[in-house]
Amino acid sequence: MQKLLIYQSLWAMERRRPDGLEWSLDEKLAMIRDAGFDGCGVRFIERDFVKEVTSFLRAHGMSWQAQCYPKTVDDLKTTLEYVAEFGADHVNLQPDVRPYSLEDCIPYIEGWRRLAHDAKVPVHIETHRDRMTTDLFFTLRLLDCFPDLRLTGDLSHYLVGREFWYPVSDENHALMHRVLDHCWGFHGRVASREQIQVQISFPTMQHWVDLFMQWWEYGLRSWRRRAPPDATFTFLCELGPKEYAITGADGYELSDRWQEALMMKDMIRALWDRIEAE
Repeated sequence: MQKLLIYQSLWAMERRRPDGLEWSLDEKLAMIRDAGFDGCGVRFIERDFVKEVTSFLRAHGMSWQAQCYPKTVDDLKTTLEYVAEFGADHVNLQPDVRPYSLEDCIPYIEGWRRLAHDAKVPVHIETHRDRMTTDLFFTLRLLDCFPDLRLTGDLSHYLVGREFWYPVSDENHALMHRVLDHCWGFHGRVASREQIQVQISFPTMQHWVDLFMQWWEYGLRSWRRRAPPDATFTFLCELGPKEYAITGADGYELSDRWQEALMMKDMIRALWDRIEAE
């Protein structure tokens, strides 16, 4: 049976308040566990950190995705070594390179896919600004070249990057649907055409929340048609700290991101349940 795992981003647990008050790693992990998340997005960069976090998650029957930011093909090797040691349901690869041409991208994609195949670890390429996938049109050309490329869709970057007018046109919906038809996971954030992250608890932002829920529903339905019957889809709640989060003149955020992460978790779980019940 296909299933959904909803994760919370550890990066999104950073507070960055003017008073300097931060939750400890133990507090963050306990909050995520007690809130009913299935696991975390974990940066697989420093071995000691990976060991500590995954030991907690494993002890509590939770899971995780391995996040990495390779600048070269070989940079992925360390992440895959950590996955072999500590496990992960998949690797989320944010390609930290900015080739000018599609042809320049091919050796990176082919190299990362070869390493992933040899390690028998699923690797998903994340859509993200200031990365290989920074631009929607460029990413669509990548998909033309690699029709079976698996993406992690962080759709907020393309809404801001292309400044889609609201309501979004049928043409632009179609472009986003092409990306969604290649997604095997989502990073959850709601943007407007001018802001990378808006407050999903504010009534004034509800039309943007509705738009992203429509895209996520399309993507989940698309994935369920494409994926094997025993496959798992991961949704990472990733409401980031400032400068993603908007702050007032006093430096404090305008909304409670943790509470909004809980809202997002419940919204996505309800969406999945509704789709399954049909």
